[in-house]
Amino acid sequence: MEHDPETAALIKKYPSLGKAIETGIESHDGREEALLAFIIAHPDIHNIKGNPSKLLQVIDEFSYTHEFLISIGSHKAKILSDLIAKEKPSVVVELGGYLGYSAILFADVIRKNPGSEGKKFQVWSLEMSTEFAAIAEKLIDIAGLSDIVTVVVGPAEESIRMLKEVGKLAAADMLFLDHAEELYVSDFKVCEELGLFSKGTVVVADNVVRPGAPEYRKLVRGHPGLKSEGVRGLIQPGDLEDELEISYVTK
Repeated sequence: MEHDPETAALIKKYPSLGKAIETGIESHDGREEALLAFIIAHPDIHNIKGNPSKLLQVIDEFSYTHEFLISIGSHKAKILSDLIAKEKPSVVVELGGYLGYSAILFADVIRKNPGSEGKKFQVWSLEMSTEFAAIAEKLIDIAGLSDIVTVVVGPAEESIRMLKEVGKLAAADMLFLDHAEELYVSDFKVCEELGLFSKGTVVVADNVVRPGAPEYRKLVRGHPGLKSEGVRGLIQPGDLEDELEISYVTK
C-alpha cells in the first residue's frame, strides 16, 4: 500500500504505527497478550517489579517498537501526573481501563502525593473486556499497586451503579473518561445523578479531538456547575494532536 509522504514519514519514524494505519486495527488482535508476554520475559523484569514508573516505560517501549497500544502514552501521562500531584485526589474512577496503564500511573502519583491525612487511596478501574481486565490486573500486580487499584469488569454504567449501591463508591475526587467516546455524555450524567461529584471534583476526558467527543465537550462547556477547558495532549507514538478536556466542579 502506497502512502502520502507525511504518512510514509510517520511510519518510518514509528514502525509500530504501520500495521494500525494500514489495517485500521488498533486493539483486540493479540497485541495485548503480546505485551504481557514481553514484560514477563523482559531481561530487566526483576527491576520492573514494584517499580510503576519503569513498568510504564516498558509499556511505552513496546508501543513504540513492537505494536501500537491505545494507552494514554507518555505525553498525556505527564499532564495527568501533574494534575494529580496538584489536586491530590484520594479516590479516582476511570472508565475504560484497557491494560492498566493509566490506573498504574494514577495510583503511583497518588501514593507519592497523598492528600487528606488518613484517607484511603483508591483507584477504581472500570473495563468492559474480561481479557483486558485480566491483563491489567497482572500488570497492576507487577507494579505493586494491587492494594490501591481495583479492576471492575463490565459496562461502565452498570459498574458505577453497582459500586454505589453496595457502598464501595460514595464519591469521586477525580473521574477519567477514556472508554467509548459516544458514552461520555451518558456516563457523566450517571455519575452526576448518583451524587459522585462535589465542589472540587476534577473530570478529565481523553480523546475529545481525536477521534472526538463533540457532544461531551458541548455538555461540559455549557454546564453551569463546571469550569472546563481543553489541554493539548499528544497520542503517542506518532505525536498526533489531541486534547484532554479538564473540567472542575464549581458548585
